[in-house]
Amino acid sequence: MFFFLGHLSISDIMFTTNIVPKMLHAIMNEGSTISLLRCLVQLQFFGISLAAQCLLLAVMSYDRYVAICNPLHYVYIMGIHRCVQLAATCWFLGFAIPLVTVIMTSKQDFCGPRIIDHFFCDLVPLLKLSCSDTSPVILENILLATPLTLCPLVFISVTYVYIFTTILKIPSTSGRQKTFSTCSSHLTVVGIFYGTLVSLYVVPSDGHSLNANKVLSLLYTFVTPLLNPIIYSLRNKEIKLAFKRYALKIK
Repeated sequence: MFFFLGHLSISDIMFTTNIVPKMLHAIMNEGSTISLLRCLVQLQFFGISLAAQCLLLAVMSYDRYVAICNPLHYVYIMGIHRCVQLAATCWFLGFAIPLVTVIMTSKQDFCGPRIIDHFFCDLVPLLKLSCSDTSPVILENILLATPLTLCPLVFISVTYVYIFTTILKIPSTSGRQKTFSTCSSHLTVVGIFYGTLVSLYVVPSDGHSLNANKVLSLLYTFVTPLLNPIIYSLRNKEIKLAFKRYALKIK
């Protein structure tokens, strides 16, 4: 789990470093300029972070499934070589799939208003500036991005059905609570991340305003990476003790 948490942290760092500095610069200067090439690069790194995080959360749910449902074979199944293979697959798919969208977007003719009404180069606001036929890009994005987003969510849901079934079979209450606590942080992160992601990209765009889109985008590009270390640290005894000591000093 700590191995995959490290990769999840890398994904969170890519989210914030890719988007937040340019966003803060635009806020401080009441607007900002960006070249098309840099905009496409930002879109690519945004896609990598988003896709890798979806896949990593699914892999982490599999890790919890093996640890709880098949604990005697955990060391054999989730050996270091298997972990490296799974992480490498997540990053490879996370890089390759958004790259197809970025390449197709780069071939568009942008002759409309050169103002992106967003705080970063997301695909939909960028395509609104195109005067070419954007339907191939939208179709490609639906065919690749939708399975990439929903399949990990379905996989996570199925694994947790098995996990909860196994937990309920544990005879002692303390045993059930202790076992459930090992995956509660992961469930919280999945709920926050996919809750905003599904509401933004699955709910029809006319279901919420552009400002609502910006708020939802801000949640998973800035707030979620900020909360992830806090959520996973709440189960760490040393950090709990440090918080208690800090609280006592304040009092």
